Amino acid sequence: MRIGFVGSGRIGGNLARLLAAAGHDVFMSFSRDPERVDGTPAEAAAFGELVVLSVPWTLVETAVAEAGGLDGKIVIDTTNQFGAEGWETIPDGLTAAQLNQRRMPGARLVKAFNTLTAGFQAEAAGRTGPDRVAVFMCGDDEEAKRVVAALIDDAGFVPIDVGGLADASPMEAPRRPGAVYGEEFHERDAREFLAARRAR
Repeated sequence: MRIGFVGSGRIGGNLARLLAAAGHDVFMSFSRDPERVDGTPAEAAAFGELVVLSVPWTLVETAVAEAGGLDGKIVIDTTNQFGAEGWETIPDGLTAAQLNQRRMPGARLVKAFNTLTAGFQAEAAGRTGPDRVAVFMCGDDEEAKRVVAALIDDAGFVPIDVGGLADASPMEAPRRPGAVYGEEFHERDAREFLAARRAR
């Protein structure tokens, strides 16, 4: 698959390496270091059958504007709502994932790869059996989630579907009791966590 990256930092760069190693074609953009990119966000969006948005929260709107044509594209959103003053409160009772969907209304957004640090993802990718690490995801487009689930598997993790974008809260910062953000889960305990949450 051709994957355009808007954001070439730690999360985006690590994910690009994992997916390239799995045989996908990647195109990097949006970095302070011009030697780390292949072109512009607009070129990355045009290149990709799927786009990964992996930029600081304060730059999401800028990055989306520079990417341009995201209508109809599957977009993996790896961002977390950390602003200049710390963790930001999202208005109108939305999840951060819902807010980003509003910022790119034509995109088929799937939230994923945001709950674990880049260093941990690099170290944990490719574990097998019961030690295989869970990557949580959510989205409102079932076909898009199937595509992203396959990429999560290709990157060396087990995909765990939390539900729709309105269900993203346990995936989102900050780290706290009752959330999966910042925590290592494997498939069994991830599914037990979701079953217990739904039972409540």
